[in-house]
Amino acid sequence: MLTLKNIGITYENGKVAVSDFNLDIKKGEIIGIVGESGSGKSTLIKSIVGGLPETTKIVGEVLFEGKNILSDKKFEKGRNITIVFQETRHALNPIRKIGRQYIEYIRQHLKISKEEAETKAIENLRKTNLPSPENIMNSYPYQLSGGMCQRVGIAMAMTFNPKILLADEPTSALDVTTQAQIVTELLHMREKFGTTMVVVTHSLGVAAYLADRLVVMKDGKIVETGKTEEVLKNPKSEYTKLLIASVPTLESEENYE
Repeated sequence: MLTLKNIGITYENGKVAVSDFNLDIKKGEIIGIVGESGSGKSTLIKSIVGGLPETTKIVGEVLFEGKNILSDKKFEKGRNITIVFQETRHALNPIRKIGRQYIEYIRQHLKISKEEAETKAIENLRKTNLPSPENIMNSYPYQLSGGMCQRVGIAMAMTFNPKILLADEPTSALDVTTQAQIVTELLHMREKFGTTMVVVTHSLGVAAYLADRLVVMKDGKIVETGKTEEVLKNPKSEYTKLLIASVPTLESEENYE
């Protein structure tokens, strides 16, 4: 489904953010990428959707169904691969209602009327189990909780049923109960639509419950990868052991049930 081959990312100031990154992601799989701040996790997934400054140097290949999308300028990422950013509230325009922003987003990709786009937006909010979609459409971002904004971000990202969903710290700064709602929603998306996902998270508890496979990053490189349960129960690298030991208590799976 998605293959990252020899990915290297260097910022304009010469700082190497990601080095020699290789990963093969299967259809319907959820990959969790974990590591401390500055390890290159977010930079990596932003590079897939063209979310880095133009001055950033990216080498290697990102193969989507065999096609290198880094060099294919005509590839429509927004319809095939979408991203949910950390704290969606900050990605939304604070002085415009959710509905207006959502309608414009839809009409950027589909040649349909405003009324048709509004209907599609409401249907999609309802499809992703958000309560009172009409009220959400008529709300400003600041009127919604952080968790609700994240769920709106997920709904918007899933508008066109993308084959791959990238999520950059989707549960960051949320309480455990709200984290559980976000995780449940992501699993629901995978179950309902077969969506392949790459989730960057600092929470090993979230990763443990959500991901099929874990990728542990440090200083822009992979230090360990494998099935989630195996990595957490029998870590091989010293860094992974330290990362697990640094968590006072992993959120138990019961929190997500």
